[in-house]
Amino acid sequence: MTNALTLTYDFEETETGGRFIARDGAGHEAELTFSKAGTERIVADHTGVPDAFRGQGVGKALVERLITYVRAEGKKLIPLCPFVRGQLQRNPEWRDVVDQ
Repeated sequence: MTNALTLTYDFEETETGGRFIARDGAGHEAELTFSKAGTERIVADHTGVPDAFRGQGVGKALVERLITYVRAEGKKLIPLCPFVRGQLQRNPEWRDVVDQ
């Protein structure tokens, strides 16, 4: 028997940054935060995933949402967050968004 998570995903944005959020019904929350660096770059600065979500692909799902956002905005990504950098190494199809 598997223990599948039922999550809702949200996005919050301000003038200077934002975050992608995954929540379950028990009050647990995972997030990936970013800052805006001018008009052309997004800085991924933090990913936090609670123990209740670990090993379920929640962090990767947040990075996927970030990549989709960066592409849609026509911007480049500066991956300061070690988790985001690791995901970019594992998923070369996302590297087109990285600011080099």
